[in-house]
Amino acid sequence: MNRVSFNSERCKGCGLCTAVCPKKIVKLSDKLNSKGYHPAEVTEQEKCIACAMCATMCPDTVITVEKDV
Repeated sequence: MNRVSFNSERCKGCGLCTAVCPKKIVKLSDKLNSKGYHPAEVTEQEKCIACAMCATMCPDTVITVEKDV
């Protein structure tokens, strides 16, 4: 299965990744990280197509995308 993961402690919750996700599965969490930001998270991992648009857009490089081979 394709997988996308976020380093939630480094995420500043800018929302750029949520805007570019073609499947609209990246959302900002209701929870806060230790720095007081709402980090991004994936709501429906099984719908991820591993396009890496979220990772490309992230200014803080907190997103890792793994694609099935």
